[in-house]
Amino acid sequence: MPVDDIKPTRSGLLLARRRMALAERIHRLLAMKLDGMMLELIRLTEQAARERRELDEKYAGAQEMMAVAAMMEGATGVLLAALSVETSPTYTTEYKNVFGVRLPDLEPVMVKKTLAQRGYGILGTSSVIDDAADAYEDLLMAIITSAELEGGIKRLLDDIERTRRRVNALEFKVIPDLTETLRFIVNQRDEMERQERTRLRRIKKIKAKRAGSP
Repeated sequence: MPVDDIKPTRSGLLLARRRMALAERIHRLLAMKLDGMMLELIRLTEQAARERRELDEKYAGAQEMMAVAAMMEGATGVLLAALSVETSPTYTTEYKNVFGVRLPDLEPVMVKKTLAQRGYGILGTSSVIDDAADAYEDLLMAIITSAELEGGIKRLLDDIERTRRRVNALEFKVIPDLTETLRFIVNQRDEMERQERTRLRRIKKIKAKRAGSP
């Protein structure tokens, strides 16, 4: 029922008061949620910045290790070692609930491998291949971590914007409208009560006059 449809009656007054109490409660809860999400956003943003710096460092380190491996084993030796790996790295996607927002929770699968899982054999390659593989596996782990954080930041930003719009709508539209409606109903009921008292006094006077007439 729109605010304008609330009638200046006792039931209308009770309805407006219930709506006001509900609007204020929702506003309070949403404001608390918004504050919590802002704190979480700050935490994730700072963590994402640290992870991004580590990602850049690991990328540079992996490139360096690849250059060393190519120099020691040759481009063909590096390619053959890479092709011998049978299981491709991937990740699974779960979600965690933070202030009612579903943030991504990425779990690496077969990213960090043992020597046996790499498949190229210990005796067939030198240690520089293992060092390069380690560096790129660490890089991929950092990429997954950064993707998880940045995905969470995006989801938080979207929900923060939606929640802020709802808080503003309640604070600057719904609650002021209900306040005005309550004031109108109270004033109307006061006026109706004054009119009723005046009418009753007139009736009493008329009855009194009639009772005093000969």
